Amino acid sequence: MEMIFSLEQLPETVKAFWKVATNAHVIAFHGNIGSGKTTFIHTLCDSLGVKDVISSPTFSIINEYFFSESGATKKIFHIDLYRLKDEQEAIQAGVEDCLYGDHLCLIEWPEKIPSLLPDDTLHIFIEPVNDETRKLKIVDN
Repeated sequence: MEMIFSLEQLPETVKAFWKVATNAHVIAFHGNIGSGKTTFIHTLCDSLGVKDVISSPTFSIINEYFFSESGATKKIFHIDLYRLKDEQEAIQAGVEDCLYGDHLCLIEWPEKIPSLLPDDTLHIFIEPVNDETRKLKIVDN
């Protein structure tokens, strides 16, 4: 499935995305620097009602956010693997615990840990169409 959207259309695109990704536990975002991965993740978190400050975890590697769903507090792990050298560093950072826990995991630069990703990971590819428009392609295994 593909979606083409502008920044102004991002909230509606995220609503459509959640209809497709309702059962996703681990969502891997692929794309070059500046493609819009963090912006899309920020809007995904906003749509869930996250009140925490949402920012790129490039230096911290893993950020935790919280939201409420059906009266229960839920957790999101936002993981950015850009600075990691290999899968061993990801394991040392605790990424594996996030991937195989009960929480939603949103991962930037998942190509750094291909063998660690669960088989049911939902892969999202984001690429610029032009300065104001992005194309998002959803690929599930």
